[in-house]
Amino acid sequence: MSQEFLTLDQLAERLQRDRRELEKLVQRGRIPGHRVEGTWRFHPTEVTQWLEQELRGYSTAELAMVEDSHRSLETDVEIPVSSLLRLETVQVPLDARTKRSVLENLLEVAGRSYQVWEPAVLLAAIQQREEVMSTAFENGIAIPHPRSPLPAALGESLIAYGRTLSGIPFGGSKRTLTDIFFLVLCRDARTHLQVLARLGRMLQLPGFLEALRAAPDNTTSYDVICAADRQVVGEAV
Repeated sequence: MSQEFLTLDQLAERLQRDRRELEKLVQRGRIPGHRVEGTWRFHPTEVTQWLEQELRGYSTAELAMVEDSHRSLETDVEIPVSSLLRLETVQVPLDARTKRSVLENLLEVAGRSYQVWEPAVLLAAIQQREEVMSTAFENGIAIPHPRSPLPAALGESLIAYGRTLSGIPFGGSKRTLTDIFFLVLCRDARTHLQVLARLGRMLQLPGFLEALRAAPDNTTSYDVICAADRQVVGEAV
């Protein structure tokens, strides 16, 4: 068995969950696992993709637990979103009218950081993730990202943000259009899950989405996002 696979004990430590609880979930088919020589083994990529979907239904407290258990040295301990988002990687309005053009334009915006080394590789990986399941939410938000971390394609982990002037179909509910996009490009799974958990907490803040949609330009949008990142820290104190 490849050393990349996790044991049940390692999974429990990584997720900060009770071992017996996780064993019940995997036995019921709720967590992707592989039975090998009488013991459970878990592939990190499969676990990450499972946890991504679980995060959508988590409360603020549950998201905080995930964030704490996946803290990475690559991001600031307190403000992981602000640490990876720069003013130059924000674009409002984002000139895009289709799903593909959103992804292409967001990658171009991310490239302003000079940390995107292989944009074609990243675009293909992001599109593959969307084919597995859309990253769009019911509230007009989408968080596109590669299916697995691609450290060779990036200099540093980063976030790019864009808002289109009108919503476009992005693969979520047929009745929901998407206008707010956070492109998350991380070099490792821990940073990736930490950022997703923090974004989930920010999206639950009262008035955050309204403030994003009211922000007329890059600077105002950047300030709104950074303020929300700091607010989450303040509420946790």
